[in-house]
Amino acid sequence: MGGLSIGQVAERTGLSVHALRFYEREGLLADQVRRESNGRRVYTEDDVEWLDMCIKFRSSGMPLDTIRKYTDLVRQGPGNEADRLALLKSHQDYVSAQIAELNECLNVITWKVGCYQEALDAGQADCLWTAPPARDEKSEAS
Repeated sequence: MGGLSIGQVAERTGLSVHALRFYEREGLLADQVRRESNGRRVYTEDDVEWLDMCIKFRSSGMPLDTIRKYTDLVRQGPGNEADRLALLKSHQDYVSAQIAELNECLNVITWKVGCYQEALDAGQADCLWTAPPARDEKSEAS
């Protein structure tokens, strides 16, 4: 029976071997990783797909506890789809709010870039957000 080694899965997912072992130890994989007779882990394509999804969840700010809860629900099988959906919708709302906040940040940065570009093009950039002149020690003592 074929499969993927932990090194191959690390290469495909971008996770370290240590992180893969951590995911397994923390119960974040939908299926238990099969072991060869010598104890080496053997992963399936389904494991890689699941890990890719977990990576996206983590990258989007989903806490490990929430990923674990989702994984537990999936492992339980049919009958809890509404719970899974509620969990995913909640995270979707969180990510949407993050994106909205980042878009606001991007708008400010884009505006500031335009200000600098305009000032540079007009040869007037020397007055943009200059640091105040350093005070000498004599004026500080007064």
